[in-house]
Amino acid sequence: MSITINIYYKGENGNAKKFAEEMVSSGIVDKARAEDGNLKYEYFFPMDDKETVLLIDRWKNEEALDIHHKSEMMKEIADLRNKYHLSMKVEKFKSLEEEK
Repeated sequence: MSITINIYYKGENGNAKKFAEEMVSSGIVDKARAEDGNLKYEYFFPMDDKETVLLIDRWKNEEALDIHHKSEMMKEIADLRNKYHLSMKVEKFKSLEEEK
C-alpha cells in the first residue's frame, strides 16, 4: 500500500519558494528521490497563494517512509525549513489499490 504525504510549507516574502529552490540546488531532492521506496518527490506552487509551496511525497510503503524519516537528510530539511522560517501542514494518504 503506497503512502502519499502532502506537505504545505508556508512562509513570508517568497521564503517557501526559496526553500524549495534550495532543496533542489543543494541536492537534497535528488537524494530523496534516490532513496529505496520513493515513488514521487515534487514541489508545486498554488496559483492563489504565493507564500505556500506544496510537496507531494509518495512512498512504496510505510517501512520506506519510516526509513526516510530516520535518515540524516531529515536534519538537513529541518535546518532549511528553520532557515526560511516556514510552518508546515501535513496530510497523509494511504492508497487502496492493493485492498481490492
